[in-house]
Amino acid sequence: MSTYYVYILKSLKDGKFYTGCTACIEKRLAQHNNGRVRSTKARRPLKLVYWETFATRSEAMRRERRLKGIGRAGKKRLFKDFKGNCADIY
Repeated sequence: MSTYYVYILKSLKDGKFYTGCTACIEKRLAQHNNGRVRSTKARRPLKLVYWETFATRSEAMRRERRLKGIGRAGKKRLFKDFKGNCADIY
């Protein structure tokens, strides 16, 4: 059974956030930071600041759509309570 992730990256260049979903968060973060993702290429480097896990791709995609709609202030509220550790996903 696969695990799917919804993640939020923060650009260390301009402070903007990017929200996405993937089955392999380590590979996807590398793609972002290596300039292989058009929407974040000019905003590198990027830091993983938030993620959630899901059992199915459809659940992850639904959550991604919701997170994209909450705006910057809503995302900052999420980060406040987030206890994630990158060691949990790598």
